Amino acid sequence: MPFHAATRGLLRLLPLATPLALAACTQGETRPVPPPEPAAEVIGEARDCLPLNSFSTTEIRDDYTIDFMSAGRRNVWRVTLPNRCSGLRAADTFTYETSLTRLCRNDIIYPLQRIGNGFQRAGGCGLAPFVPVKLDK
Repeated sequence: MPFHAATRGLLRLLPLATPLALAACTQGETRPVPPPEPAAEVIGEARDCLPLNSFSTTEIRDDYTIDFMSAGRRNVWRVTLPNRCSGLRAADTFTYETSLTRLCRNDIIYPLQRIGNGFQRAGGCGLAPFVPVKLDK
């Protein structure tokens, strides 16, 4: 079966396209993530779940780190996400859905992006264990 002229042209580009395609598929060097501020000292065992009534506020430290704080900040649980949650820090707020009375390590959070006078939910990010910490001042 004869090749068409277009097919011959594509075959000529194949040696150039292959390295580009492979580069796009491979993971580059992972850059170290700077530690979140403020630094924190681990003061107990990590928990898989945290009752919803045990925290009253959250502080988003970066695209990887969220601190869940009890009233008066007496207790703080730091969650370091297993993967970067793109846009989390920029959004500075998130939402979640749960049918339970607790938030757990594999639950999904959604950064909320401000659009006009409202919010739009961004892509979901999985949580990680809740680690009790004491924040450095």
